[in-house]
Amino acid sequence: MPLSKLATRSTIAAGPALPVQIGKYRVKAKLGEGATSEVFLAHDPFADIDVAIKRVRIGLFPDSREAHFQQRFFAAEAALVGRLNHPNVVRIIDAVADDEAPYLVMEYVNGTTLRRYCRADHLLPITQIVEIGFKCAMALGYCFRQGLIHRDVKPANLLVTLDGDRIADVKVTDFGSVFNLGADHTQVYRVGSLAYMSPEQLDGDVLDARADMYGLAAVLYHLVAGRPPFDAQHQQSLMHQIYHGTAPALSALREGVPEGLERLIASALAKEREARPADWDAFAQGLSALITADRAQRGALQEVLDSERFTLLRGLEFFAGFGDVELWEVVHRATWQRHTYGQALYRKGEEGNTFHILTQGQVEVYRDGRSVASLGAGTSVGEMAYLAPSPDLRVHSVDILVSQPTTTLAFTPETMDQLSLPTRHLFDKAFIGVLVRRLHSAHESMAHPRRIL
Repeated sequence: MPLSKLATRSTIAAGPALPVQIGKYRVKAKLGEGATSEVFLAHDPFADIDVAIKRVRIGLFPDSREAHFQQRFFAAEAALVGRLNHPNVVRIIDAVADDEAPYLVMEYVNGTTLRRYCRADHLLPITQIVEIGFKCAMALGYCFRQGLIHRDVKPANLLVTLDGDRIADVKVTDFGSVFNLGADHTQVYRVGSLAYMSPEQLDGDVLDARADMYGLAAVLYHLVAGRPPFDAQHQQSLMHQIYHGTAPALSALREGVPEGLERLIASALAKEREARPADWDAFAQGLSALITADRAQRGALQEVLDSERFTLLRGLEFFAGFGDVELWEVVHRATWQRHTYGQALYRKGEEGNTFHILTQGQVEVYRDGRSVASLGAGTSVGEMAYLAPSPDLRVHSVDILVSQPTTTLAFTPETMDQLSLPTRHLFDKAFIGVLVRRLHSAHESMAHPRRIL
């Protein structure tokens, strides 16, 4: 995507004063700074949203090797403007190649980084760590399918939003070190943060998804134990441990670590990449299995986790054509409801424009008091009233009663309007599949009534 032509040269404040304006964005506060860049909270007046602006301070390194590398890192992220669209990846909205101080405009995440939770006195519950790992694995898997290897997966590059004291969501950020498999220009090797770098990354070897997998496993290890898998005061000693050492067993560093989690993290930290999980799906499924099989300790976290819901939907026929991004959207937008035995989802004669997709349990369809069908997980009910073009056709013609305790996803027109256009198209395609199957079943029942009954 070409760099924005709307933005003008940034207003550079003298000394440490906060700039009033950067391009078209009004600066509200400084969020942080490093040796070569600073991050501001700003407001986009056109979209009427807050954004985060990372401004590279190349002017501090005129005609230096450092300036050359900073330009490379800026170009790597600038190439991703508008390209990444995943609920667990920070969006890069714009990039402006200002000669004095180029900057990136990114989605603003109101939260903190995972560095806070790597301290031994501030550790998260095991289940929450597994949930974070699952979401990051899905996000990094998405990036890899776009041809990207992050190469700097570390706690400081994983942003979390909070709901009170609980982590609500996590987002991968900072793609300055990304390796773009589809790029035709020379890219920098041997970049990243040493404590989380795989042996092959230290070697400057050809990388694949398993380099980031090692990095995420090192992050999860740090979150569980309060220390990274390898630690040393001197760089050479740390590199020697990464090449030749064995990380202490997690169960020896913290009580209650599930055997399955310890085994999965250890496999992803293997020196040889061939010994790690085969791909991101395998790693994510390993994490999800810890939750769905209840092998990770729940502690005080009793609600249904997003990873459980995602895994549940992925196994349903209705959502067979949905990709990961669209499934995450459904997880967060739908209303999840539990229904007890005998409860009516719909009554004959009622008008309605909602529909349900059964994720668990069973319902019976009654026509004039006679059971005509049983529907289980993966089927939809009420979609005819939802799809009806006029109010006259939105009247239910049957009773639908719960015959086994049931969990459903409930959708209204307002809910559907909140979904992205690609996701709504997938719903339309799934509805067509449902209607075709039901028409075929009706045809079979008329042609071969004994076979159906």
